[in-house]
Amino acid sequence: MTREEFEALVAEALADLPSEILERMDNVAVTVAYWPSRAQLARAGVKSPDALLGLYEGVPLTKRGAGYGMVPPDRITLFQGPLEATCRTLTAIREQVRRTVIHEIGHHFGIDEDRIRELGY
Repeated sequence: MTREEFEALVAEALADLPSEILERMDNVAVTVAYWPSRAQLARAGVKSPDALLGLYEGVPLTKRGAGYGMVPPDRITLFQGPLEATCRTLTAIREQVRRTVIHEIGHHFGIDEDRIRELGY
């Protein structure tokens, strides 16, 4: 799949989110990379690049205080290579992209990994 096709799946997943979620997202950029960098793997505590489908990097909304400001946007990165390697069909990739977008947005909202997994993401 081309980068443009993959980015279209990410845009579709974002567009399908409820407006209440989109309206509350603040100072966060959603990006695509083909594979995670070594630094991203280290920050995520993941050894295999195949295992990291997405990554949230930033200050969750629940941790932002009065002094939060003038900072670069948080970043949610979806990794095309691992997502394609995990899924065998376009339908499966589309669904996993959607799940990964929701998972990483959960982190932006301050939801920890255990709770996100309990919710099925």
